[in-house]
Amino acid sequence: MNGTLYLCATPIGNLGDITGRVLQTLNEADMIACEDTRGSLRLLSHFDIHTPMTSYHEFNKYDKAHTIIGMLKEGKNVALITDAGTPVISDPGEVLVRMCREEGINVTSLPGPCACITALSLSGIPGRRFCFEGFLPHDKKERAFVLTELKRESRTIILYEAPHHLKATLSVLYETLGDREIAICRELTKRFEEVKLTTLCEALGFYEENEPRGEYVLVAAGRDPEEAASEERRKYEELTIEEHVKQYEDGGMDHKAAMKQAALDRGIPKREIYNALHKT
Repeated sequence: MNGTLYLCATPIGNLGDITGRVLQTLNEADMIACEDTRGSLRLLSHFDIHTPMTSYHEFNKYDKAHTIIGMLKEGKNVALITDAGTPVISDPGEVLVRMCREEGINVTSLPGPCACITALSLSGIPGRRFCFEGFLPHDKKERAFVLTELKRESRTIILYEAPHHLKATLSVLYETLGDREIAICRELTKRFEEVKLTTLCEALGFYEENEPRGEYVLVAAGRDPEEAASEERRKYEELTIEEHVKQYEDGGMDHKAAMKQAALDRGIPKREIYNALHKT
């Protein structure tokens, strides 16, 4: 019988946030796969856990996944942890989980700390709809694509950032999104936890005079839906009604559907579209 892969959430700061279920699993597992064995050793030592460890990180996630799958097929149980927080969330793990699913190996999650959710709940920015981007890509082309997507995003946006990149990231967000409201969260659950509710412009000024310290989670307001709708209407108003309807017809819509969609785009009654197209 196969063993089970346990995805174990570990504290993002305060060690008291670890759950009893995670502690029991880490004690009873045959192996703990961790992102950084040295960092994880400090956590395990604090709780007097002596389960063997193996490294599982971004640079060995494919090769080591095969090794772990082999252990699981032998009936051994493996606990996966990251440096801090919930495995797979902007951390290695998705490759291993996918391979387990494909091999019919049981995977279960032991919920607990997660920096993006902690920051969102503390921010005061609407949390009903949000998107999590993690760290912005380093590759320029991929980064530009992501920023273009975020510019149109109406949901609350959550990002991670290291202190030495914070000012550059705030600057590119300001250039891309405009002066949005943002909550800048640092050192979550730790002694010097701080949540600064401000704007991108004000944040840039603040960090020009104050050196960033600690790990950051950025929670930025999404695009105002009214503003987005107004911009869309302005774009369509640059077309004549004839051009607007023809655009949809060229895309495969029949005449009636094209008129209806053009009316919706422009925020006007369908009758106005009809009259403009059939004027004598």
